[in-house]
Amino acid sequence: MRKPFIAGNWKMNMTAESGAALIKELTPLVKDADCDVALCVPAILIPAMTKAAEGTNIAIGAENMHWEAKGAYTGEISADMLKEYGVKYVIIGHSERRQYFGETDETVNKRTKAVLAAGMTPIMCVGETLDERENGVTEKILSRQLTVDLEGVEDVTKVVIAYEPVWAIGTGRTATNEQAQETIAYIRKKIGELFCPKCAEKVIIQYGGSMNAANCKGLMAQPDIDGGLIGSASLKKEFAQIVNYNKYWEN
Repeated sequence: MRKPFIAGNWKMNMTAESGAALIKELTPLVKDADCDVALCVPAILIPAMTKAAEGTNIAIGAENMHWEAKGAYTGEISADMLKEYGVKYVIIGHSERRQYFGETDETVNKRTKAVLAAGMTPIMCVGETLDERENGVTEKILSRQLTVDLEGVEDVTKVVIAYEPVWAIGTGRTATNEQAQETIAYIRKKIGELFCPKCAEKVIIQYGGSMNAANCKGLMAQPDIDGGLIGSASLKKEFAQIVNYNKYWEN
C-alpha cells in the first residue's frame, strides 16, 4: 500500500509573515489528513516556516539543493543547511529549473543522489513539453529522463517521482485523468525495468500539473497516481481541500 502524498510548491512566493499565516490557517484543516502533507518553500523562509509548522502534520521541504556539501557555489544551498532546520523533502529537477536555470538530467541525478545521501527525500520531477506530447515522443522523453536521473540510485523506493507535464505547469491546463494515469503507469513500468517491478510498486508517483480542488478527486482516483505536487493552489486555503480530496467531496 502506497500512502498518498500531497506537497505544495510555493515557488518564489510568500513572505515569512504571509507564509506563517497560511500555515496557521491550514493546520486545523489538514490535521486529520489520510495522506502525508508537505510545503516546499523558498530557502529563506525555511526557518520561519519550520517554526510555524512545529507540532503539526505539515512537513517543510525545500525547492532545490546543490549536490556538493560546501564550496564556492554562490547562491546555492547545501544539505547540511537544510537538515539543520529539519527539512524532510527537496524538489529536484522542476521544469522551471530545467527551463530557466540550465538544469540537466545529469545535474538532476547529482542532486537526487545528494539528497538521498543526506537522509532526505527527493521529489524528482520529470515531464514532457507540449511539442513533445504532440509529436508522440512523451514516453521516449520520460524514458531518457528516468534512466539518467536515477542512474546510480541504490533504493528507488526512497525517491518520490513527480510527473509534471510542462505544458500544464502554471497554464491552467491539466492532463485528463486518463492522460495522467496512462503516463504515470508508463513511469511506473519504466522504473520496474530500471530496478525491479516490486520496487516500482512501492514508489510514490505524484501528478504535478495544475492539480486543484476541482480536479483532484478524479486524478487521485487513478490507480497509479499517489498524490500531487501543487503549485498556485498551495498558496491558499484551497490546498486543504486538495489534501482532503477523499473527504472534501463527501461533504
